[in-house]
Amino acid sequence: MSGTEGGIPTRTVVHALVREDGTVAGGELYEVAGLLGMTDQQVRLCVKRLVAEGRFAVEGRGRRAVLRLAGTAGPGLPLVPEVGFVRHAYRQDRGLEPWDGVWHAFAFAVPESARAARDALRDTLTGLGAAPVQGGLYVTPNAIGPYVRARAAELGLAEALSCLSTRDLAVGAAADPRTLAARLWPLPEIAARYETLHALATSGTEPTDGADRAVAGLARAVALAAAFSAAMVPDPLLPPELLPRPWAGATARAAAAAAWDRLAAAAPADGPRLFRLYGEALA
Repeated sequence: MSGTEGGIPTRTVVHALVREDGTVAGGELYEVAGLLGMTDQQVRLCVKRLVAEGRFAVEGRGRRAVLRLAGTAGPGLPLVPEVGFVRHAYRQDRGLEPWDGVWHAFAFAVPESARAARDALRDTLTGLGAAPVQGGLYVTPNAIGPYVRARAAELGLAEALSCLSTRDLAVGAAADPRTLAARLWPLPEIAARYETLHALATSGTEPTDGADRAVAGLARAVALAAAFSAAMVPDPLLPPELLPRPWAGATARAAAAAAWDRLAAAAPADGPRLFRLYGEALA
């Protein structure tokens, strides 16, 4: 397993190996990082930075060290996408979230003096999968209105936001829903990320004996979680009715779930909380 799989940052590996008690075993960290192609020097520098940032405290040195998650670092884990969106994706894959044919549009005009708030609202829309049609106008087939309005209110932009829904959407000469989806969203790029995930999820396993097997399983879990997050986070989760058939996302998510089940079954009882968090997301 090389360090180029998914381009995983060293600090991501550290967070991924946090156990339920908030600790990371130094020996386990160095071994897993090594399997992912990282050097001991990379790990040492990363730990030093995380301690300087106040995210972890460290007891001991090198492979004998124990890292402890700082109370101010929070419980989040960057490798686990929002649980609700993961579950929605799997429901879509199983045909349990059919599209009602409604497009949801959001428009806003915010002065330059409120540029930071405007950018934050735009980031919220794109983060929720909406696509820009033209300046200040975004559309999506998903009913994200409550999330967008709540964010606009937080930013003080409630009065600047307009929301509407329609079954009649045309962008230029394009009006067919599948044609619109292909025009508004970068489907080949989205599919390519899922193909990377699928390749990893269906690849062979590593050593099969003792501690080597346990460490290899942890390294594979970190790589799988990183690839899953890299594919899921930028995915607008368009309804299957708007996507090519077969869709790479559905195929990759099925393979990832099967691979994760195998990894979780072989994981030690006191393993990283990553297994519990993904188990909850995929439940």
